[in-house]
Amino acid sequence: MDIGIITSLSKDGNSFESVRQFGLRTCQLVSWDPSLVVPSVAERIVRESEESGVRVCAMWAGFPGRMVWNFREGPVTLGLVPEEHRAARVEALKRWADFAVWIGAPAIITHCGFIPENGTDPSYAPVVEAIREVAEYCADKGIGFWFETGQETPVVLLRTIERIGTGNLGINLDPANLILYGKGNPVDALDVFGPYVRNIHVKDGFYPVNGDDLGAQVAVGKGKVDFPKMYEGLQQYGFRGEWIIEREGGVGEDEKNRDIVETIGFLQQLAAGGRA
Repeated sequence: MDIGIITSLSKDGNSFESVRQFGLRTCQLVSWDPSLVVPSVAERIVRESEESGVRVCAMWAGFPGRMVWNFREGPVTLGLVPEEHRAARVEALKRWADFAVWIGAPAIITHCGFIPENGTDPSYAPVVEAIREVAEYCADKGIGFWFETGQETPVVLLRTIERIGTGNLGINLDPANLILYGKGNPVDALDVFGPYVRNIHVKDGFYPVNGDDLGAQVAVGKGKVDFPKMYEGLQQYGFRGEWIIEREGGVGEDEKNRDIVETIGFLQQLAAGGRA
């Protein structure tokens, strides 16, 4: 099992220091600032990666514009769904694809938003075409474009991958997000999109308790994600990707670091065959 964490693309260097402090050698690099997509920053990242021995397994690509992470405004602000931000976000993702190539990352990852559940909805096709534009650009560059799970049901992701058909689309499975958004059980979701899973976000949480707000995130092993069953399910699909720990949820730095250390042990026990 290849265990890593998410780490931010730093403007000033030392992007991988937080990875090394946990004794890890793998990360997803994340940034919401497309102004950092310049060759000099990419060259620094390559140098830092070589010096630290930390490998970037994917580039998590953010984009401009207002975003609200709830059920009230999320559907009209997140991802490539809002028409007023779509063109700028497509261009930002293309720039991140360039950056991923420069640093040798195999794919970019992002949230595509609340893609309409109804495939005949007039707003569905334009969103798919925007995703296709990014996917084709990535394919031309020889890299993947991976959906982070969250705002879409598993079948919507499967349908969209099938409609676009570029061959480089995949899924960054965040099992907690499926639960936090009330979109599905991550173990059952493997029956729908298991062959397309490329990375994992190791995160846990609870289902929503009202119709406006996401469920609560908690430390791994304390929420609704059944990691042992998910691990077994992924093995059936031959999954060999990375397990990237993501601890959000508004906790303090000390608690976050403690949870990451405990999660590393949890995953190591899981990989060793114990029911963590």
